[in-house]
Order: sequence, then C-alpha cells, then structure tokens
Amino acid sequence: MSIQAQNAQNLYIRAIQDGRVAEAQASSVGYLYPTLDRGAGWERRIRYFFADFIKRHPEREIKIVCTIEDGNLVFVHVHQYLNGGEAQWVTTDTFRADENARIVEHWDVIDYYRTPENEQLDQIFGDFEIKDLDKSAENKKLVRRFLTEIFQNKELDQWEDFVAEDVIQHNHEIGQESQAYKDYVREHHVAYDFVFQLLAQGNFAVSYGQVLIDGVAYAQYDIFRLENGKIVEHWDNKEVMPKVEDLTNRGKF
Repeated sequence: MSIQAQNAQNLYIRAIQDGRVAEAQASSVGYLYPTLDRGAGWERRIRYFFADFIKRHPEREIKIVCTIEDGNLVFVHVHQYLNGGEAQWVTTDTFRADENARIVEHWDVIDYYRTPENEQLDQIFGDFEIKDLDKSAENKKLVRRFLTEIFQNKELDQWEDFVAEDVIQHNHEIGQESQAYKDYVREHHVAYDFVFQLLAQGNFAVSYGQVLIDGVAYAQYDIFRLENGKIVEHWDNKEVMPKVEDLTNRGKF
C-alpha cells in the first residue's frame, strides 16, 4: 500500500476509530486540507470536528472495505459501526494527496447502512481483490463511455455493450442482472448531470458526480468491477445535494 493510501486510511483508523486525532493530523494531513472552512484556526476546527464526533459516538468500529488509487487520488469505501450498532453508516471518500503524499483535499458521501433482506446482497461488502492492473486505462475509458452514452446521451440501446448479462447488484433498489439495472435507469430517469471524478485501478473503477434520479439531484459514487470488457458488479452510495445556504465548506464538489 502506498503512503498516500496509508494516510487516507489513517484519518479513519487513527482519528475516527482510535480517537488519536492530533497524531493522525500531524502524520497524514497537509496544510491545504479544506473539508472545513479555511481561515485562522482551521487546524483547531478540524480537531473540534473530530472531538465532537468521538464524544457523540464513544464506541467506534471502522471497516475499510476497499481502497482504490489513481494518480494522487485515493478512494476508500468504509463501513462505520457506531455505539454497538446504534448507528451504521456507509461512507465513500476521495482524498487528494500532495507531492509528499499528505492529504490536502477531501470529498465524501455518507448514507445509512441498510441490513440486507429477502436475499439481497450487502450494499457495501464484497470481493474487492484488485487485479488486471494493466487494464486500468482500458477500464477507465469503458466506464467513461458508459456514463456518457447511457446516462448523458440516453443511448440505452448500447446498454449491452457495457453491462454483463449476469451483473451483480448491491443497490437494494435494483434487482439482480442486467435487465433489472437497465429498467431501473429507464423508469427512474437516472442521468449523470456531470462526472466530477473518475478513478480506475485494475479491474475497478469509481465515478463521483451529480446524478439526477426522478428529478432529484444527488451526490453519488458508483463503484464498478469489470471483467472481459464488461461491468460485472456494481455498488453505489448517494446523498441528496445540500442547499447552498446550508453548506459549511466548499460543498460536495
């Protein structure tokens, strides 16, 4: 694992799970980290943010399910099990590292964890073994075309060019296999307003952008596993876009 990936994970394991906020900040965070508003005392405000979270959640178990790197960007997929299961969250984050591999910028989406029912697959866990590193660029290009042609140009007749018939689905609102996924996209008018980030490492690709579902705008991450030039597994995580007047930082993008 690279140093920048370790630094990204440290913010979850050392700062959130272990409560060693000052240590994680000193070892892993660079000066420009802008999750909170900038200005005088920003380092103190970061410590206050973590301290308040730790106070509200004295019992914290963090499971980093997946880590994907592309250039100086690190994506992590995380399950938070808080206060003995009183609260469970799925978080998807992108971290940008500087030339010293320290974290200087951060984006995230947080949604509550849903327990699988009626033979549903888990919405976050799965096999995240990264392989086929020589296909990173090829898979990134394929997912970019998938998002453009299907979710922006509405060329649903090209669906089978991108998605395997037996695609595995982790979104509980969508059934298994390709036709159910395609029907959901059509029936709920799913559209990518814009793609803000696209990362790929081996057989995995991650997109982050603003997605419209039934006319509602969401900040959404999609995680794709690819095999033989097709999408064979899909996870996602989304939250409703906040109003501009409610923001306390630079926003979702």
